[in-house]
Amino acid sequence: MSKAFFFFVVVLCVSACPAHAVEDPSRPTLMTTAATQAANKGLAFLTERQLEDGSFGTSGYARNVAVCGLSGMAFLASGSTPTRGPYAEQIDRCIEYLLEQTSEEGFIAAADATSRGPMYGHGFATLFLCEVYGMSEQTELRDRLGQAVELIVGSQNPEGGWRYQPRPNDADLSVTVCQVMALRAARNAGIAVPRKTIDQAIAYVKSCQNNDGGFRYTLAGGGQPSQFARSAAGVVALYNAGIYTGPELTNGLDYLEQFQPGKENAGRDGYYFYAHYYAAQAMWHAGGERWQQWYPAIRDELVARQRADNSWIDSICVEYGTAMACIVLQVPNNYLPILQR
Repeated sequence: MSKAFFFFVVVLCVSACPAHAVEDPSRPTLMTTAATQAANKGLAFLTERQLEDGSFGTSGYARNVAVCGLSGMAFLASGSTPTRGPYAEQIDRCIEYLLEQTSEEGFIAAADATSRGPMYGHGFATLFLCEVYGMSEQTELRDRLGQAVELIVGSQNPEGGWRYQPRPNDADLSVTVCQVMALRAARNAGIAVPRKTIDQAIAYVKSCQNNDGGFRYTLAGGGQPSQFARSAAGVVALYNAGIYTGPELTNGLDYLEQFQPGKENAGRDGYYFYAHYYAAQAMWHAGGERWQQWYPAIRDELVARQRADNSWIDSICVEYGTAMACIVLQVPNNYLPILQR
């Protein structure tokens, strides 16, 4: 058994409840009053934007399952669970909506919702549901998540990655990272994930790394440049697959450093919230000086970017931008099982 898979199999997070979270000793200084207030205001905004059926939004990406899953993750990151805390009701409605959108085959997708790709939505929704299952262990969730995970496993292509549709025909790094995150959360919650699936995913992610430490989008067509957003995602995929040391991580983290908020290259790459969602997680896993420098930079930038209505704007939709910002701001809380070191 490989060391990477051994870690992936053995390390289980017992709960995301605050009482079981591993306290980050730096939290009191990193989570400033301004950051806490900004996150709380953002969560209040999401609460107001949640529809009766549990979904979010009225235009653009309205009713998108990824946006619902990410919004649910933002509520979880505050310390609420499906059964307790100020956002328990909102979390429970997210669960109900996503289960309503789950097919008999385990595919989580809203047919009438705009999406960048159905497997993105499936991955983020599965991630959220696995996180809450680890807290509540609802029988219905267990059965549906087993099917959702089987769909991910069956959709992996021969290269070891995933693409927009639940078919093993193609792959790109971005969609692959989303599925690796969901699989790690599933394993954390006690749902079986084949060793072969993870080993092949690790090989695919590593194959997408360029000589500069960053990551390209696909294996097809050599010479694809590295970019901040997908490189942050690539580093996080390795961490979540159980890789915690090695040149791939060191080189990847070194590449990301140039995009730290406040530096010259910051903001030159697209997909702002997607990039910082993964970058914050990458630096959180790295810990030490990398985390101590990165988080205050993105924290202060996000606080400054919050709009008067307490939201954060993004081209996908305002709920997406707000959910992503709230997740990043609340990383030091350490309440999400997927972020447990």
